[in-house]
Amino acid sequence: MPLSRRHWLAQTGLLCSASLLSLPLFATSGERHATGPFGPLGEPDEYGLRLPPGFRARLVARTGDRLPGSGYVWHAAPDGGATFRAPDGGWFYVSNAEIAEGGGGAACLGFAADGELRDAWRILDGTHRNCAGGPTPWGTWLSGEEVEHGLIHECDPTRPGQGIPRPLLGSFMHEAAAVDPATGFVYLTEDHVEGRFYRFRPKTAGRLDAGVLEAAHLGANGVVGWHAVSHTSACRSPGTTAFARGEGIWYAEGRIYFSTTHDHRIWCHQPATGALTVIYDGVALGEAAILRWPDNLTVHPQTGALFVAEDGDDMQLNMLSSNGTGWRVSPLLQFVGHDASEVTGPAFSPDGTRLYLSSQRGRDGATGMTFEISGPFTQA
Repeated sequence: MPLSRRHWLAQTGLLCSASLLSLPLFATSGERHATGPFGPLGEPDEYGLRLPPGFRARLVARTGDRLPGSGYVWHAAPDGGATFRAPDGGWFYVSNAEIAEGGGGAACLGFAADGELRDAWRILDGTHRNCAGGPTPWGTWLSGEEVEHGLIHECDPTRPGQGIPRPLLGSFMHEAAAVDPATGFVYLTEDHVEGRFYRFRPKTAGRLDAGVLEAAHLGANGVVGWHAVSHTSACRSPGTTAFARGEGIWYAEGRIYFSTTHDHRIWCHQPATGALTVIYDGVALGEAAILRWPDNLTVHPQTGALFVAEDGDDMQLNMLSSNGTGWRVSPLLQFVGHDASEVTGPAFSPDGTRLYLSSQRGRDGATGMTFEISGPFTQA
């Protein structure tokens, strides 16, 4: 197994780009709340999960298990995920497989309208270290390869199949992708200490076979400028801004949220104005930082609360909610005894009542565990 990102970070320490450290922090805020709006976390359950009162966990898939209603054996290293509505009122949950040497790809769990797990299938196979990705407004899943010269593959989550490579979205260590439905622009993160924040401007919205790839430059006024770059290799132009390991990214209500793991930050980009601000800064908070090593993230569809998974640290999924002037940070759940793992793939069912996520390597450091968390999410 490749060295986990958690162990790699422990060995290398915090190495922030000098160009990024020199940037001013715009609207930076955050405060420690050991207890969130749902109440304190309880004792670990049979899976090592701590949850607030009124929440419960269901293990829906585990690495190596043959899933009910299908011949599919759930993959190892489940990572980025998203949900999609099914025509019959049910939904699909997509999960990447972060496995090297052609063992990666993505698979889908199919749920009935009552939440029953009824099927599972592969939607991408034979790729490398598929880490995160993102859903599109036209109903496909963008799965990114986290390897040098990795590609984005566009997949149909509704049936078994094989994704289509989209080389114009760049050839680099892809992490996640988010689409602005107003324009069809695709925003992309790069998991590298000198990574860039990219966007792809398609020639035609909803089609990824023609267009221009661009990288961001963050000006002193906090506004992003975009520069056309080659799609054949990672951008390292001095005219663009380095971001310290861009990871999870998500679109919600005219905003693009993304994390940079190596400097413990959450960012918010507003495409309509070009503004890019830091809304959470774990380094500035020091010992008060309840969220560290932020990774995959998602937004609750009804409340707008932002949920951020930790890559290691104390294995929490934290909730960030805006109070108009800052952001309140509190843990929603915690994995106990999953010390060699990381929290991955958070995504809500379309009605916002169920959350899906994984402990990527489980309690034994090898067996991924994918859960459904149900509870009063709308009461936040």
